[in-house]
Amino acid sequence: MRLLGLEQVCGSNFAYQHHTLERCLDDMAELGRASVELWGVAPHLHIPQADSAHLRKVKGQLLERELAVSCLTPEQVAYPVNIASGEEWLRDQSLQFFFRAAEVCSELESPLLFLTAGRGYEDEPAEVAWGRSVEGLQAITHRASELGVACVLEPLQRVESNLVTDVGSLRSMLDDVGSSPLGIVIDTVAMAAAGENISDYAMAFGEDIRHVHLVDGAPTGHLAWGDGYLDLDEILHDLSRLNYSGALTFELFGDGSYALDPRAAVTQCISAVEASLAQLPA
Repeated sequence: MRLLGLEQVCGSNFAYQHHTLERCLDDMAELGRASVELWGVAPHLHIPQADSAHLRKVKGQLLERELAVSCLTPEQVAYPVNIASGEEWLRDQSLQFFFRAAEVCSELESPLLFLTAGRGYEDEPAEVAWGRSVEGLQAITHRASELGVACVLEPLQRVESNLVTDVGSLRSMLDDVGSSPLGIVIDTVAMAAAGENISDYAMAFGEDIRHVHLVDGAPTGHLAWGDGYLDLDEILHDLSRLNYSGALTFELFGDGSYALDPRAAVTQCISAVEASLAQLPA
């Protein structure tokens, strides 16, 4: 069994949207992180505005702090971005959005581009939107692969999507897309909302698990470790038994109050992970 290590915990700008990116990166470096997951959100890294000058600035900020990018996660749930949309103009704009995101990944040397399947209209047959999502994911993963970037797909909660919301639908989507560079993300809140566990993911995906959002919940809410009631100790131990070698990121949103003092929330999570890892059998 490969033991998880604290070095797998990467920083992120989740909860830092109302602070400068410099403040976030300073905190992550001071907290001992070597890499960050970048949430592609305004004003930090809004994909449509991420021109070469802005990317040079971000790259410089990362280099100054000896930080690497582990994953680029463009905002794609709250924004008007939906690769499964029934509106052709929106679907086409969404594809162009992700093609540009793949280029941003390449320029920032991020190995992973974070994707979701989008959602269809609630009053149309699900298989119609499913087909649009498959086509979109095939196009995005193909373009990303040309740029040397791998993609990862996250299931969403049912209130966020009517397409990929659990292990079964995630497995079906990967099979239909048929793209070897497409791996999967475990989000512990979405996993809890679906009533699933790490073993379910391990049996369905094995080494295709390439990224983890490690967040507490009640059972949802994307909370800091200890602010919910999910058994994150058990989840970490299960990931260790799975020999998981990818990144662990805290996707902290909650009720918005983490944004008032995001460093405190991140510190709370790192301390909890460190304590949990110390309990792993040698």
